[in-house]
Amino acid sequence: MRHLPRTLARLAARARPETLAVVDLGSNSFRLEIGRVEGTQIFSLDTWRETIRLGAGIDANGNLTLAARKAALACLARFRERLSGLHPSAVRAVATNTFRVARNAGSFLPQAEAALGFPIDVIGGHEEARLIYLGVAHVLPVAREPRLVIDIGGGSTEFIVGRGMVPERLASLKLGCVTMTSMFFASGSLRASAFRKAETHARAEIEAIAREFGREHWKAAFASSGTALALAALLEENGWSAGGITAQGLAQLRRRMIEAGRTDRLAPLGVKPERAPVLAGGFAVMAAAVAELRIARIDPVGGALRLGVLYDLLGRTAQRDTRALTVASLSERYHIDRAHARRVAAMARALYLAASPAPDTRHAQLVEWAGLLHEIGQTVSHIGFHKHGAYIIHNTDMPGFSAQEQRYIAALVLGCRGSLTKAIPAIREADTAAQVLALRLAVLFHHARRAVEVPRITLRVHKSIRFRLAQRWLKQHPLTAHLLDLERAQWRAAGRSWKA
Repeated sequence: MRHLPRTLARLAARARPETLAVVDLGSNSFRLEIGRVEGTQIFSLDTWRETIRLGAGIDANGNLTLAARKAALACLARFRERLSGLHPSAVRAVATNTFRVARNAGSFLPQAEAALGFPIDVIGGHEEARLIYLGVAHVLPVAREPRLVIDIGGGSTEFIVGRGMVPERLASLKLGCVTMTSMFFASGSLRASAFRKAETHARAEIEAIAREFGREHWKAAFASSGTALALAALLEENGWSAGGITAQGLAQLRRRMIEAGRTDRLAPLGVKPERAPVLAGGFAVMAAAVAELRIARIDPVGGALRLGVLYDLLGRTAQRDTRALTVASLSERYHIDRAHARRVAAMARALYLAASPAPDTRHAQLVEWAGLLHEIGQTVSHIGFHKHGAYIIHNTDMPGFSAQEQRYIAALVLGCRGSLTKAIPAIREADTAAQVLALRLAVLFHHARRAVEVPRITLRVHKSIRFRLAQRWLKQHPLTAHLLDLERAQWRAAGRSWKA
């Protein structure tokens, strides 16, 4: 028995996936990357990129067009074939700016998940920036000095200042090569006036973060993404830069693009056909960043979002989940009673796994995290703390969590006590009802805020709720019995019968 921990550790190590995959649903292109895990390192096995330009497929009403949705689903179906055979825990799909801003993204997301065959996490701008830095940090040499990383995507641009593997400042602006092209170069014409307007627009946005990301905060600047790699290659191949991206080199490129006059006449400069339609938009963002942040030189670098997601996924499979660290950090920041929260969380998870007709380990983890954070709103007020807690969780930065996971935990915290009226639409589905009920019961049984030994509980949630607990124990705990009567009434009022 004394060797059991080491035995379990060896088994866990062998159980870790040897292959991990990430799907990046960007506003310009969809990418699939598969990596081989060797110890703590990931080596690329296969990459696949398709230029979808989903960000350009948003109509005047803010909705993704039918054509854009069809193109996206067809691409995801092709990705699905390549991913067949991989365990769900070894695959993570992330969606960025277009899925954040499109009005019909919520209704389209289930279709996209069905086409891909895996869940898709819509990540916020700060989370995207964190993952980008994680990927870049894994390909840069180890350095103690702070460095700036800029990633120009299709729909947004992320700015990060970090040291080593740790990002210290994060920002995400709604500036991307696709969106900027749609705003200023939609006709394909490359006029000097369009460049002035585009760069002025981008500088106005970047000015808001210039104080936090200016030269005094970093020693070297790097840029990831296809836009940066394309710009750096153009400057070097045409002799406009001895290396990297500089203001002087960008000025030369701007002049030559204006002389060319149109995006379809950029081939003589060395611009690839798939990059030409969005190059001007990406150029405007880069030129504005160089000017506004007073950057002497930016070096292109690989890595970025996909590699960051792979390493983040590796951390999850190796029990180094960033989300767990985030929950612990929030618990400390908001002075949560951790002993009480751990008791509630453990019971909530156990009750959910017993109660659900189809328990899901991912949902069990979310229930547990909701239990750990259910009193986060106590710092605002003891009255209605679950409402304050839901607001905090929904609106705070939570590294590692997707937007859906954040909303899900916020909803569970909101439903952990009080009226069920607010949760009625969600609890019509049995598994969701089991999650909500498990957390509510865990909070209820720990109303005295101390460890409680509860005899075996029989709990099942299907069309009705089946709950059984020894009557002798209930007679010895009259307050808990009273609270259970009130809980039973809540669920019956919400339309779900409760049987002993």
